[in-house]
Formats: sequence, structure tokens, C-alpha cells
Amino acid sequence: MRLVLSSLCLAVLAACQAVEAPTAVGSAEAAAPPPVSSEGALATQQALPFPFDETTIGDLQAQLGRGEVTSEALTRAYLERIAAIDDAGPHLNAVIELNPDALADAAARDAERAAGTVIGPLHGIPVLLKDNIDATPMVNSAGSLALKDHRPASDAFLVQRLREAGAVILGKTNLSEWANFRSTRSTSGWSGRGGQTRNPYALDRNPCGSSAGTGVAISANLATVGIGTETDGSIICPSAVSGLVGLKPTVGLVSRNGIIPISSSQDTAGPMTRSVADAAILLAAIAGRDDADPMTDHSVGKAVFDYPAHLDPDALQGARIGLLRGSMGFHPEVDAALERAAALMTEAGATVVDASIPTAGQWQQAEFEVLLYEFKNGLEHYLRTRDAPVKTLDALIAFNQAHAEAEMPYFGQELFEAANAKGPLNEEAYLEARREARRLAGEAGIDAALQAQQLDVLLAPAASPAWLTDPLLGDHFTGAGYGAAAVAGYPSLTVPMGDSHGLPLGLVFIGTAWSEPRLIAVGHAYEQLSKARRPPRFLPTVDLGTETADGVPAGR
Repeated sequence: MRLVLSSLCLAVLAACQAVEAPTAVGSAEAAAPPPVSSEGALATQQALPFPFDETTIGDLQAQLGRGEVTSEALTRAYLERIAAIDDAGPHLNAVIELNPDALADAAARDAERAAGTVIGPLHGIPVLLKDNIDATPMVNSAGSLALKDHRPASDAFLVQRLREAGAVILGKTNLSEWANFRSTRSTSGWSGRGGQTRNPYALDRNPCGSSAGTGVAISANLATVGIGTETDGSIICPSAVSGLVGLKPTVGLVSRNGIIPISSSQDTAGPMTRSVADAAILLAAIAGRDDADPMTDHSVGKAVFDYPAHLDPDALQGARIGLLRGSMGFHPEVDAALERAAALMTEAGATVVDASIPTAGQWQQAEFEVLLYEFKNGLEHYLRTRDAPVKTLDALIAFNQAHAEAEMPYFGQELFEAANAKGPLNEEAYLEARREARRLAGEAGIDAALQAQQLDVLLAPAASPAWLTDPLLGDHFTGAGYGAAAVAGYPSLTVPMGDSHGLPLGLVFIGTAWSEPRLIAVGHAYEQLSKARRPPRFLPTVDLGTETADGVPAGR
């Protein structure tokens, strides 16, 4: 979760045949992985050819169907790559824990296939989950040492859906601790339990948060696809800076049951993949109504479930797209890439017009108030109902104070303390803030912009290029275009659009509620034309050549 409030950036946003979960030790030492030389990183990459590099779900299902590979062999290959690339080699620090049952689960999927049963496109496909999603028998910690022994007794609803679809849960990924809702100057991708995750394109750069580990892992081909969660930017931003497709669904399309929460108004899980097609397949698997999450009642009659059917390469023909120029201007290379993307869409038959959200930014204060109220209420409900070792926000604050060397070596817990001071959800201050935030971002914001010019979708830059990781001063955001969709609870889709000195750049398509089919269609059509994704090279730094700092990410 990442919320920019006024001028203050608030952080609210290994294995082979015998699989053993790596020890997850959170400490100041874990926050600083050993340096890797350029020669060492490249030698590691070149010495480890990977047969499933950049493969899609469709590619793998074809190979599985022809008997060219088994799910067990595929799972073992990913486990070996995690050991070589994540734990050793460039030391990306993206995977926080492995599923000890992964190979056995994969073998079971192979047996089903041999018996003539293939459940669907995810059958036998390895998936990584962010470490705030319950998945037995693994820990669910939100990156906190306070929950390092918390093993929920049952799966999150979306994990149940994945298993029912035949997916193999490979493991859990690191994240910004508590999904970036602990401190006003946090460092994205850092957690007490998991340490600092590193951007795979330049190891000294930040992976963005809070779904940092999922973004890095899928970009580095440590699994076929992954699941992240978002409150405000935590799927879109880490996907964009790691060269991925990230799909944040309409709130209520995917159940939050079994996910450590920030906000009942804005939280959702969603796909993080290397292609729009894979995102559509993954979304179809995890979407669905759940009695334990009342927000999913709103999906009845609106969720379509056949999301892959909307992968139309000609969807740009006749589309009306609104370019949000008010979200631009924070980086010249981002602007140039977005102009090229808009021109490409125009050549493909789209009409791209300048557009604006009339209420842009007006929801920020109300959103922040909502998040403070909802965090305490939702978190304590999760801790109690999932039998966590701590049950209250008070207890977590005390734990961090008692373990400050490991949990707070660089930044504190100001947001914890502010949320802890809030009252119950029947207070008028909360109710009014919730009404205003949703109205300003949704009906009076995105919907007004779409209706003013009869637009199908809005278009904006997803985020700046990845900035230097700075544990002392925190993140250096220079701009982003995803905020309105997050606050409104509407869907957004980021797709790669180019790079700045080798650092990926993403654009974001935004639609009204339940418009995932249209976003998938337009995003897929653009992706097929641009083919902008480039796999990472695991370089230690960005090679700036003779360029000045004006051409690279900068703090403000």
C-alpha cells in the first residue's frame, strides 16, 4: 500500500528434490544482503540456463499435455532456480518461505493428468503467494517477526480456489512489512522477517511495495505466476518497476478472507504475471463469491469468470482512451514512453484524447482517515479469528518496541500508533471519510472522466523508474497514476511500455467498477503490439553512461 498525502510520502502502501523451507530470520543483517559484483551477477545468470524462462501458462500446458515435462519436474526446476538466483547468485531475497508439500502436490497433479483429469489451465502450474495470504502449512507473517510462528489452520479463500483449479502452491514471497502500513518513512520491500528484496534489473534499486517479493520473483522467473495484494499501488507499482503485468481487480471480485488486511474498503488480491493472458487466467481462478467476505456479494451478476475470452488482439480498434496528462510530468522518459504508447494505440485504431479526473487528489485526506480506522479494526479481527500469537495492535506495538533492533533498525511505527488511537467504525468521522473518499475517486472522479467523453478506459503512467533503495530516508517516489482506482475500489491494469536506462516503465489502464474484461482486452491488444517486456539481467547498478541525473529516478 502506498499513499501520497500532501508532500509527505506515507508508507501505507533453498531447494531441490528434498524441499526444506528456508529459515526466515529478521534482523538488521537481513536487511543488507551481501554485495554482488557485475561480473559475478552476469556469470551466475549465464551459467544457469533455464528451460522455462519467460514461459506462459499456455506454453506450459502444451508441454504438460504432450508429456514433454511433468508438474513435478517443473516445480523442481523452479525450486532449484530459487536456490540459485534468489538465495545465492544475485541474492534477490524475493522468496521468504517454500511450501514443503510443493513436490508432493505437483506429483498428485501429474497423477490426475495421467488418469485423464485436467481441471483447467492452472493444473500443475507453480504459483507464488505474497506473505500476507494464509496457505497451509506455511507461516503467514506479513513480514513481521511477531507472526514468525503463525501457521493458520486453513487456507485463504483464494488459495482454496487456486488448489481447486489444480495450481501448485510453490511458496510465499517477501513484502514490505505489514503491507507498508507501519511507518511514514518505510523502505519498500523490507520486512523484519525477510529483510530487503532487491530489484532484479539493478540490485541497488527498489522493487516498490508492498508486493515486492511477488513482483521480483515472477520477473526473475522463479515461478510461472504470482499473487499480490493492493490497498493503494501495491500490485501496480511493484509490477511496473519489475517489468510485469499487474491486475488490481474491483474490490469484491476476489475474497479477502484469510488475507492480513489494511482496509476493508480498498484491499484486494490480484495477479502479477509476465503477460496479460496469464493475468486473465489467474483472475478467472481466484474470483468468486465467499460467504466470509460480504464485499463479494457485489460481484454477483457482475463477475464474468471467462476473463481469458476477452483476450482480443484487435480490441484497440474503435476504443476511446483518455490520456491523463495531469498524472504526467514527473519524469521525462516516462512521459516520452507514454506518448509512444499512445501513438501506437492510435495507429491500431484507437482514439486517444486528453482527459482529466476533475477531483484528482481531493480524496487523499479522507482516504488516510479511512485507512487508519479500518486497519485497527480489520487487523484485530484477523488476529483473533485466525488464532494468531498476538491478538491486538497494542500487543504488536509493544512487540516492536521490545524487539526494536530487529524490527525497527531504520524506521518506526508511526502509522501503527496513529491507527491505534482511532475508535470504532460507527464513528461519524470514519463514516463521512469513507463516503467522501469513494465518491471523490469514483463517481465524481473516474466515472466523471469516462462519461465526459464517452471513454472506454483511462491511461496514465504507472510509476517512476525504480529508485535507489534507501533504508535511512525511505522511499523516493516521484510520481504515479494508480491512486484514483485504488481509492474508488475500481480495477486497474499495468502493462510494460519501455524502459529508462534498462529500468522498466509501465503504463496503467483504469476503468469503472467491474470493467476487468475491457481492461484485459485493451491491455492485451497493446501488449501484442508493443512487446515491451524485457527479462531482467540482474545487474548490480544502472549503467548511466554519460547521462546526467535528469535521466534517472530521483527523490524529491
